[in-house]
Amino acid sequence: MSLLAVLWNANPEIFEVFGVSVRWYSLFFALAFLGGYYLVQFYSKEAKLAPKVFDYWLLYMIIGSIIGARLGHCLFYEFDYYSQHPVEIFQTWKGGLASHGGAIGLLIALWLFSLHFKLSYIWILDRISAATALGGVLIRLGNLMNSEIFGYPTDLPWGFVFLRADTDKVPRHPTQLYEAISYLIVFIILHFTDRKYKYNPPKGLLVSILITGIFGTRFFIEFLKERQVDFENYMTLDMGQWLSIPFVFGGIAYLIYLYRRKNKILNK
Repeated sequence: MSLLAVLWNANPEIFEVFGVSVRWYSLFFALAFLGGYYLVQFYSKEAKLAPKVFDYWLLYMIIGSIIGARLGHCLFYEFDYYSQHPVEIFQTWKGGLASHGGAIGLLIALWLFSLHFKLSYIWILDRISAATALGGVLIRLGNLMNSEIFGYPTDLPWGFVFLRADTDKVPRHPTQLYEAISYLIVFIILHFTDRKYKYNPPKGLLVSILITGIFGTRFFIEFLKERQVDFENYMTLDMGQWLSIPFVFGGIAYLIYLYRRKNKILNK
Protein backbone atom coordinates (compact mmCIF):
# COMPACT_ATOMS: atom_id res chain seq x y z
CA MET A 1 0.00 0.00 0.00
CA SER A 2 1.27 3.47 -0.89
CA LEU A 3 2.29 5.52 2.14
CA LEU A 4 0.50 8.50 0.61
CA ALA A 5 -2.80 6.73 -0.03
CA VAL A 6 -5.97 8.34 1.32
CA LEU A 7 -7.77 6.11 3.83
CA TRP A 8 -11.44 6.69 3.03
CA ASN A 9 -13.94 5.59 5.64
CA ALA A 10 -16.77 8.10 5.25
CA ASN A 11 -20.08 7.13 6.80
CA PRO A 12 -22.74 7.33 4.04
CA GLU A 13 -25.34 8.17 6.69
CA ILE A 14 -25.44 11.72 8.09
CA PHE A 15 -27.96 11.02 10.86
CA GLU A 16 -31.13 9.10 11.60
CA VAL A 17 -34.52 10.55 12.52
CA PHE A 18 -37.33 8.30 13.80
CA GLY A 19 -35.70 5.32 12.18
CA VAL A 20 -35.26 7.08 8.82
CA SER A 21 -31.69 7.36 7.61
CA VAL A 22 -30.60 10.65 6.03
CA ARG A 23 -27.70 9.91 3.70
CA TRP A 24 -25.10 12.05 1.99
CA TYR A 25 -26.11 10.75 -1.44
CA SER A 26 -29.73 11.81 -0.89
CA LEU A 27 -28.59 15.23 0.31
CA PHE A 28 -26.36 15.80 -2.72
CA PHE A 29 -29.12 14.52 -5.02
CA ALA A 30 -31.57 17.02 -3.52
CA LEU A 31 -29.01 19.84 -3.71
CA ALA A 32 -28.44 19.04 -7.39
CA PHE A 33 -32.09 19.77 -8.14
CA LEU A 34 -32.39 22.70 -5.74
CA GLY A 35 -29.25 24.33 -7.11
CA GLY A 36 -30.39 23.54 -10.64
CA TYR A 37 -33.71 25.28 -9.98
CA TYR A 38 -31.99 28.58 -9.17
CA LEU A 39 -29.32 28.21 -11.85
CA VAL A 40 -31.93 27.65 -14.55
CA GLN A 41 -33.71 30.81 -13.43
CA PHE A 42 -30.44 32.72 -13.56
CA TYR A 43 -29.48 31.50 -17.02
CA SER A 44 -33.02 32.05 -18.31
CA LYS A 45 -33.55 35.56 -16.91
CA GLU A 46 -33.59 37.12 -20.38
CA ALA A 47 -36.71 35.11 -21.24
CA LYS A 48 -38.72 36.68 -18.38
CA LEU A 49 -40.78 33.55 -17.77
CA ALA A 50 -43.50 33.41 -15.11
CA PRO A 51 -42.37 31.90 -11.76
CA LYS A 52 -44.81 29.00 -12.11
CA VAL A 53 -43.05 27.93 -15.31
CA PHE A 54 -39.84 27.34 -13.36
CA ASP A 55 -41.75 25.37 -10.74
CA TYR A 56 -43.13 23.04 -13.42
CA TRP A 57 -39.71 22.97 -15.08
CA LEU A 58 -38.19 21.63 -11.86
CA LEU A 59 -41.00 19.11 -11.43
CA TYR A 60 -40.54 17.72 -14.95
CA MET A 61 -36.76 17.49 -14.38
CA ILE A 62 -37.11 15.61 -11.08
CA ILE A 63 -39.68 13.13 -12.36
CA GLY A 64 -37.91 12.53 -15.67
CA SER A 65 -34.47 12.12 -14.13
CA ILE A 66 -35.49 9.78 -11.32
CA ILE A 67 -37.72 7.54 -13.46
CA GLY A 68 -35.14 7.47 -16.24
CA ALA A 69 -32.24 6.75 -13.89
CA ARG A 70 -34.10 3.91 -12.19
CA LEU A 71 -35.34 2.31 -15.40
CA GLY A 72 -31.89 2.78 -16.94
CA HIS A 73 -30.27 0.80 -14.14
CA CYS A 74 -32.89 -1.95 -14.29
CA LEU A 75 -32.82 -2.26 -18.10
CA PHE A 76 -29.16 -1.61 -18.88
CA TYR A 77 -27.39 -3.24 -15.95
CA GLU A 78 -29.65 -5.79 -14.24
CA PHE A 79 -32.31 -6.67 -16.81
CA ASP A 80 -32.20 -10.41 -16.07
CA TYR A 81 -32.96 -9.83 -12.40
CA TYR A 82 -35.62 -7.15 -12.72
CA SER A 83 -37.39 -8.91 -15.57
CA GLN A 84 -38.02 -11.69 -13.04
CA HIS A 85 -38.79 -9.30 -10.16
CA PRO A 86 -40.58 -6.33 -11.80
CA VAL A 87 -42.17 -5.14 -8.53
CA GLU A 88 -38.70 -4.36 -7.17
CA ILE A 89 -38.19 -1.76 -9.90
CA PHE A 90 -40.21 0.56 -7.67
CA GLN A 91 -38.05 -0.14 -4.61
CA THR A 92 -35.65 2.72 -5.26
CA TRP A 93 -34.49 2.81 -1.64
CA LYS A 94 -32.53 -0.39 -2.33
CA GLY A 95 -30.29 1.58 -4.68
CA GLY A 96 -29.63 1.41 -8.39
CA LEU A 97 -29.66 4.53 -10.55
CA ALA A 98 -27.98 4.93 -13.94
CA SER A 99 -26.88 8.36 -15.16
CA HIS A 100 -27.43 7.49 -18.83
CA GLY A 101 -31.00 6.48 -18.04
CA GLY A 102 -31.40 9.71 -16.09
CA ALA A 103 -30.20 11.68 -19.12
CA ILE A 104 -32.67 9.93 -21.42
CA GLY A 105 -35.51 10.43 -18.94
CA LEU A 106 -34.60 14.11 -18.61
CA LEU A 107 -34.59 14.59 -22.39
CA ILE A 108 -38.04 13.02 -22.71
CA ALA A 109 -39.47 14.96 -19.76
CA LEU A 110 -38.18 18.30 -21.06
CA TRP A 111 -39.55 17.55 -24.52
CA LEU A 112 -43.00 17.10 -22.92
CA PHE A 113 -42.42 20.27 -20.91
CA SER A 114 -41.56 22.21 -24.07
CA LEU A 115 -44.77 21.02 -25.73
CA HIS A 116 -46.89 21.94 -22.71
CA PHE A 117 -45.51 25.48 -22.40
CA LYS A 118 -44.83 25.99 -26.13
CA LEU A 119 -41.13 26.70 -25.62
CA SER A 120 -38.21 25.82 -27.89
CA TYR A 121 -36.92 22.37 -26.93
CA ILE A 122 -33.32 23.19 -27.88
CA TRP A 123 -33.49 26.46 -25.94
CA ILE A 124 -34.64 24.55 -22.84
CA LEU A 125 -31.77 22.07 -23.16
CA ASP A 126 -29.29 24.93 -23.44
CA ARG A 127 -30.74 26.62 -20.35
CA ILE A 128 -30.34 23.50 -18.18
CA SER A 129 -26.86 22.60 -19.44
CA ALA A 130 -24.76 24.38 -16.80
CA ALA A 131 -27.09 23.25 -14.02
CA THR A 132 -26.87 19.66 -15.26
CA ALA A 133 -23.07 19.71 -15.23
CA LEU A 134 -23.00 21.06 -11.68
CA GLY A 135 -25.61 18.50 -10.65
CA GLY A 136 -23.30 15.80 -12.00
CA VAL A 137 -20.54 17.08 -9.70
CA LEU A 138 -22.82 16.69 -6.67
CA ILE A 139 -24.02 13.22 -7.67
CA ARG A 140 -20.44 11.96 -8.01
CA LEU A 141 -19.59 13.41 -4.60
CA GLY A 142 -22.54 11.40 -3.31
CA ASN A 143 -21.03 8.29 -4.89
CA LEU A 144 -17.77 9.09 -3.12
CA MET A 145 -19.54 9.31 0.24
CA ASN A 146 -21.13 5.92 -0.51
CA SER A 147 -17.70 4.46 -1.37
CA GLU A 148 -19.09 3.16 -4.67
CA ILE A 149 -18.15 3.23 -8.35
CA PHE A 150 -14.44 3.33 -7.61
CA GLY A 151 -11.55 2.40 -9.88
CA TYR A 152 -8.88 -0.20 -10.33
CA PRO A 153 -5.89 -0.44 -7.95
CA THR A 154 -3.25 2.27 -8.43
CA ASP A 155 0.19 3.21 -7.09
CA LEU A 156 -0.48 6.92 -7.60
CA PRO A 157 -0.16 9.01 -4.42
CA TRP A 158 -3.80 10.13 -4.53
CA GLY A 159 -5.18 6.59 -4.52
CA PHE A 160 -8.07 6.01 -2.10
CA VAL A 161 -8.41 2.96 0.12
CA PHE A 162 -12.17 2.47 0.41
CA LEU A 163 -12.21 0.82 3.82
CA ARG A 164 -15.98 0.27 3.94
CA ALA A 165 -16.50 -1.21 0.49
CA ASP A 166 -13.26 -2.70 -0.83
CA THR A 167 -12.47 -6.16 0.50
CA ASP A 168 -8.94 -5.96 -0.91
CA LYS A 169 -8.18 -2.73 1.02
CA VAL A 170 -5.79 -1.44 -1.65
CA PRO A 171 -5.39 2.11 -3.05
CA ARG A 172 -7.71 2.63 -5.99
CA HIS A 173 -8.41 5.37 -8.51
CA PRO A 174 -10.99 7.73 -6.95
CA THR A 175 -12.94 7.79 -10.21
CA GLN A 176 -15.82 9.59 -8.48
CA LEU A 177 -13.50 12.56 -7.96
CA TYR A 178 -12.12 12.31 -11.49
CA GLU A 179 -15.64 12.65 -12.84
CA ALA A 180 -16.63 15.36 -10.37
CA ILE A 181 -13.61 17.47 -11.36
CA SER A 182 -14.26 16.87 -15.07
CA TYR A 183 -17.90 17.91 -14.74
CA LEU A 184 -16.89 21.01 -12.79
CA ILE A 185 -14.61 22.00 -15.68
CA VAL A 186 -17.50 21.45 -18.11
CA PHE A 187 -19.68 23.68 -15.91
CA ILE A 188 -17.06 26.46 -15.96
CA ILE A 189 -16.77 26.22 -19.75
CA LEU A 190 -20.55 26.39 -20.13
CA HIS A 191 -20.86 29.34 -17.77
CA PHE A 192 -18.27 31.46 -19.53
CA THR A 193 -19.50 30.45 -23.00
CA ASP A 194 -23.01 31.53 -22.04
CA ARG A 195 -21.73 34.79 -20.59
CA LYS A 196 -19.64 35.45 -23.70
CA TYR A 197 -22.83 35.40 -25.79
CA LYS A 198 -24.67 37.48 -23.15
CA TYR A 199 -26.84 34.47 -22.29
CA ASN A 200 -28.10 34.15 -25.85
CA PRO A 201 -25.74 31.68 -27.58
CA PRO A 202 -26.51 29.87 -30.85
CA LYS A 203 -29.24 27.35 -30.15
CA GLY A 204 -27.82 23.96 -29.30
CA LEU A 205 -24.29 25.17 -28.55
CA LEU A 206 -24.45 24.70 -24.79
CA VAL A 207 -26.16 21.33 -24.77
CA SER A 208 -23.69 20.09 -27.40
CA ILE A 209 -20.77 21.15 -25.22
CA LEU A 210 -22.49 19.53 -22.24
CA ILE A 211 -23.05 16.08 -23.70
CA THR A 212 -19.70 16.02 -25.48
CA GLY A 213 -17.84 17.05 -22.32
CA ILE A 214 -19.77 14.96 -19.81
CA PHE A 215 -20.04 11.74 -21.77
CA GLY A 216 -16.66 12.16 -23.44
CA THR A 217 -14.83 12.32 -20.12
CA ARG A 218 -17.07 9.57 -18.76
CA PHE A 219 -16.03 7.33 -21.66
CA PHE A 220 -12.32 7.63 -20.87
CA ILE A 221 -12.65 7.49 -17.08
CA GLU A 222 -14.55 4.22 -17.46
CA PHE A 223 -11.24 2.59 -18.48
CA LEU A 224 -10.09 3.15 -14.89
CA LYS A 225 -13.28 1.87 -13.22
CA GLU A 226 -14.05 -1.52 -11.81
CA ARG A 227 -16.75 -3.23 -13.84
CA GLN A 228 -20.13 -2.70 -12.18
CA VAL A 229 -21.87 -5.95 -13.19
CA ASP A 230 -20.59 -9.39 -14.14
CA PHE A 231 -21.59 -9.39 -17.82
CA GLU A 232 -19.32 -6.37 -18.42
CA ASN A 233 -16.29 -8.61 -17.82
CA TYR A 234 -16.99 -10.20 -21.20
CA MET A 235 -17.16 -6.86 -23.05
CA THR A 236 -14.34 -4.84 -24.59
CA LEU A 237 -16.09 -1.65 -23.51
CA ASP A 238 -18.33 -1.53 -20.47
CA MET A 239 -22.00 -0.58 -20.54
CA GLY A 240 -21.30 3.01 -19.49
CA GLN A 241 -18.98 3.46 -22.47
CA TRP A 242 -21.39 1.97 -24.99
CA LEU A 243 -24.16 4.22 -23.70
CA SER A 244 -21.88 7.27 -23.82
CA ILE A 245 -20.91 6.86 -27.49
CA PRO A 246 -24.24 8.05 -29.02
CA PHE A 247 -24.24 11.16 -26.80
CA VAL A 248 -20.64 12.02 -27.71
CA PHE A 249 -21.20 11.58 -31.45
CA GLY A 250 -24.44 13.56 -31.27
CA GLY A 251 -22.74 16.42 -29.43
CA ILE A 252 -19.76 16.54 -31.79
CA ALA A 253 -22.01 16.34 -34.85
CA TYR A 254 -24.07 19.32 -33.70
CA LEU A 255 -20.96 21.34 -32.86
CA ILE A 256 -19.65 20.69 -36.39
CA TYR A 257 -23.03 21.74 -37.80
CA LEU A 258 -22.94 25.01 -35.84
CA TYR A 259 -19.36 25.69 -36.93
CA ARG A 260 -20.16 25.12 -40.62
CA ARG A 261 -23.30 27.22 -40.41
CA LYS A 262 -21.33 30.07 -38.84
CA ASN A 263 -18.70 29.91 -41.61
CA LYS A 264 -21.39 29.77 -44.27
CA ILE A 265 -23.01 32.92 -42.89
CA LEU A 266 -19.65 34.73 -42.65
CA ASN A 267 -18.69 33.79 -46.21
CA LYS A 268 -21.89 35.11 -47.76
